[in-house]
Amino acid sequence: MAQPQVHPQALPQPTAVLFGLSGCLVDFGAQTRLYGSGSAPHGQLTPGAEQALLSLRLQGIPCTWLDELPHSQSQSLAAELPDWITASPRPQSIAPWPAPAACWSALMALNIHRLDGCVLVSGEPRLLQSGLNAGLWTIGLASCGSLCGLAPKEWQALSRQERELMRGKATLQLFGLGVHSVIDHLGDLDTCLSDIGLRRRKGEKP
Repeated sequence: MAQPQVHPQALPQPTAVLFGLSGCLVDFGAQTRLYGSGSAPHGQLTPGAEQALLSLRLQGIPCTWLDELPHSQSQSLAAELPDWITASPRPQSIAPWPAPAACWSALMALNIHRLDGCVLVSGEPRLLQSGLNAGLWTIGLASCGSLCGLAPKEWQALSRQERELMRGKATLQLFGLGVHSVIDHLGDLDTCLSDIGLRRRKGEKP
């Protein structure tokens, strides 16, 4: 007999979602992090970012973004983001990544009282390690983070085989860190969060 399908609404929602900024929500390929701001604008939203943020907003799931870039650079990159998602506070006393304190501070700023169901999404290995150290579920981004490190036009100029090779190498590196899931970009986030919800319902812990 066929097993009944699990309705997505029956799965536990994320408690909160933390995002990296460069190489995640904006700045495909983390160009600012890798090479500095230069003269080229890198603040464009990455593929799927707008839809992913809207979905979380409609579900009432708290979220914020983190970055270690200088304040002026991070604010410039974040200019295209919706007004309702703001930066996590960065007290000078907070230890840098990969220490877990930045993630905990972000959750405290969101008034989150439990780690259960909290998720970090990033293409930056050091931030993902911070999330792992903090006890969060972690989702790595293979193509738009610093591991591939290509600007959008450079990425699109590659052949499909070249993209798959780079994506595969980045995926292996991210899983090597211990992240719980890896997706290409934020267009796949809803499906990935549902998968984490299923894993949580089965009793799995990060």
